[in-house]
Formats: sequence, structure tokens, C-alpha cells
Amino acid sequence: MPTKVIIGENCIDANSHLLKGLGSKALIVTGKRSAKLNGSGKDVEDALRKENIPFVLFDQIEENPSLETVEKARDFGLKEGADFVIGIGGGSPIDAAKAIAVLLKNTDLTGDTLICGKSLEASPVVAVPTTAGTGTEVTQYSILTDHKAQTKKNIGHTVFPRIAYLDAKYMLDMPKNITVHTAVDALSHLVESYLNVKSNEISEALVERGLEYWGNCVDNLLGGFFTYECRKDLMLASMLGGMAIAQTGTSLPHGMGYALTYHKGVPHGLANGVLYVHYLRCFKDQAKVQRLHKLIGVKNHDELEKILTALCLTDIKVTDEELQQYAQEMSANQAKLQNHPEEIGYEEIYHIYKASLNI
Repeated sequence: MPTKVIIGENCIDANSHLLKGLGSKALIVTGKRSAKLNGSGKDVEDALRKENIPFVLFDQIEENPSLETVEKARDFGLKEGADFVIGIGGGSPIDAAKAIAVLLKNTDLTGDTLICGKSLEASPVVAVPTTAGTGTEVTQYSILTDHKAQTKKNIGHTVFPRIAYLDAKYMLDMPKNITVHTAVDALSHLVESYLNVKSNEISEALVERGLEYWGNCVDNLLGGFFTYECRKDLMLASMLGGMAIAQTGTSLPHGMGYALTYHKGVPHGLANGVLYVHYLRCFKDQAKVQRLHKLIGVKNHDELEKILTALCLTDIKVTDEELQQYAQEMSANQAKLQNHPEEIGYEEIYHIYKASLNI
């Protein structure tokens, strides 16, 4: 994990010198509102001015960004002469920043040809996360929406940010629903890295510490009150989950959740979390699942199920025919299935969908 991670309040200003040498002009990539509201955008702009680095702003990244949007941002960046990218926000802007960096470096590529089956170099990327869920600031992945394939895909290029600035103050005013959904996403990264054929002693050490941080915040998540310390713990849990999946990848719930996000508009973390009770029940060998309980700080599976159920309340309208289609698509997704440590097929996947969504 080659990203240089800087953690602490006002860490961008205190470490603005690290931005020198990344390029001659920055392309700031973000959504329309959050970076303005939480102050992260201003802090980045002030740091660039302090270091005499010119910049331009692209603030049109949507939730679950598309291949078309990143191509549009690249074209804007090229026109303005930008040669490195700063992504500010949650997983959507930072994932988009990584894809834009690949397109900036490989100007012959378009949105349609970005996913090309090989890993290409990218322009330098800086990540400023303002949610605590994806861990994308320390992973090589960039997940984008492919409207032609009607799903979300990893672009397949290895793009670790050069620098990640982690400051929990940007998360202090994050709404409860976004806090909960992103926290569940962080939990899903930790768990799916742990229950994974690629899990190893190093990744498990990261996961175990991350689960302890996450467990510290259970009462806050259930009660809807968030202190600065809780925000920091969730930020660290998210980062450690990202570091873990950078080595192992994710597994079943992520692959299954993409269909709920694309077709039903369910936020990514919630789409994963709503499947978790029955995902954890599907394991024939429950030894590592039981170990998770202790790390999170719950007594047993029933207690964890109550927490997950309370955090993942949703009313998803879906037909049995749609579930059959989703299960068929997932059972053909070898990239996710190969990470699941037990043999699993269509029937089990269909059952997880059906039981989770009360169909």
C-alpha cells in the first residue's frame, strides 16, 4: 500500500508542502455541495495557493459516477492543462479522480475504452476523504457505473493515491443516514477481507484493529449521536478496511449489492449491509464469523444481527423475477465468487437475496 497517509486535524495546511512536485497544475474533482459545506474544498484550495500551485475545479461528480462523467472531466482537465488530480469527497469523487488520472495519462482512451483488460499508468492522485466508508484513499480500485452493462465495475487499473489527507473534522456535520451507510460499508470491507480466501496474517491484523475501532462506535451509530472521537474512529476503521481489501479484494455482498445500487438506487453501503445477516449465516464453518463477534464487541450472532438489522432499515421493491436475474448474474461473477472461502452457487445466492429482502 504505497499511499502516504497523513492523519490529524488541519493536516492539509500543516503538510501542504507534500503537494509540491506532483505536477504543474491540479484538477480538483468533487461533487457539487459537500466539499463547500464541510470546508475541505477551501482547505485544499488554500494549500495549493500557499504552495503557488495553480488549479481548476470540476465539481460535477454524481453519486456512483459514470464512465461518461470521467471522460468529460478528463477533457476539461486536458483543456486546462492539468497534470495531476485531487479527489475530495466520498468514494464517488475519489474513485472518479483515479479514473480521470488514468485518462489524463493515456489521452487515447475514452470512457468506452477505459476498461481495457490491462493496467495502465495514471497521473498522480491526492485523496481527501470526507466520509468514513470506502477506504478508497488507500486502495488501488476505482468503481464506476457502466450504463451499457447496467452495473458498477472496477476499472481494472492500479491507481493508489500518492497522498491521502485524513481529517475527521470534515465529517462532523455529516447527516446520520450517510454516516450509518458509509460506516456499514467500512464494516463490509473489514468483514469481506477477513472471510476471504486471500486473507493472511497481515490483512487480518489490519481487519482486527479496524473492527475494534468500528465496535467502539456501535452505540453512536444506533443512537445517532457522533462525537469527534467517534468520527475519528470510523475514519480509521474505514482506512484500515481499505488497506485490507487492497490486498484481498471484496467478496459476495459487494458483488450482490451492485445490482441493488444500479437497478434500485440503494446507497452502496446499505446495499451491502442489507444482505449481511443472511450472508454471515451462509457459512458452513462459523469459526471466523464467531471471531468477528468478539472483535466488534458483541456477545453472539443474534446481537450482531440486531445491530445490522437496525442500521440497515430499507424497503426495497423488488420482484422474484428480478432476484432470479440478480442471482444469475452474481453466480457468473467469478471475480467475486473466487474470493468467497466456501463453494457457493446460484441457489445459495438467490436465497440470500430472497431472505434479506423478505420476498
